[in-house]
Amino acid sequence: MICAMPESRAESRSDLSPDEATLTVDELSARVGMTVRTLRFYAGRGLIPPPVRRGRVGYYGPEHIARLDLVRELQAHGFTLSAIEGYLDRIPSDASPQDIALHRTLLTPWMRDLPETLDRAALVRRTGRELTDDDIEMLVALGVVEPTPDEDVFQVATAHLSLGVELLDLDLPVDAVLAAGRIFADHGRAIAEELTEVFRTKVWPHYRDSGGPPEHIRQLVERFKPVTIQGLVLAYERAVGETQRDTIRRSRTKPRR
Repeated sequence: MICAMPESRAESRSDLSPDEATLTVDELSARVGMTVRTLRFYAGRGLIPPPVRRGRVGYYGPEHIARLDLVRELQAHGFTLSAIEGYLDRIPSDASPQDIALHRTLLTPWMRDLPETLDRAALVRRTGRELTDDDIEMLVALGVVEPTPDEDVFQVATAHLSLGVELLDLDLPVDAVLAAGRIFADHGRAIAEELTEVFRTKVWPHYRDSGGPPEHIRQLVERFKPVTIQGLVLAYERAVGETQRDTIRRSRTKPRR
């Protein structure tokens, strides 16, 4: 059953200029590619603000479009409706369409390619080699392949598949790969959280206050990705070098028996 917008929320908005609200619900539906039924459902759930009323007709503007685009982006990332409501609740009610667009921009996937669903035969063709059960287990341990509820059907990070195949030839112990994976996952999550906080508190406000369009932020995010990854690689290389030197120094100072 579709929820009707409460009358208390259907009054004309004071924070949206009537000149900005020019779309009827049918025109908004065509603009965002959603049915009128869906739009009214979202309005009833509070995912979009009420329209500007002119007589008996409600009109919608850029803020509604921005919020609906964000809803669609969140859905594409697998958010449930309840999770989307919680996300939108944290966005100030007076947020501009530009501010809302920034939220959508920051959801841009960092992976170069989204995972691809392949059955075992397709995975064999893609790798160009026969894959034993041990090979599949190793690719899963490497995080290149993820099993699905369907037997012999996998989610594959195709951008990293060739690297995974190269690692198969190194004959690494699976438990060592799993241990390394846990280290990368734990530290990677901590780094991601801290860098996200830096971006949110220092980078985002700077570009938002500059008055530039959301596209500038999108370009910044796209350029920020390789720079950040390269920074991590350099930091890791330096850390490995320092660790090796420390190991050598300790071995030299260790008393001989």
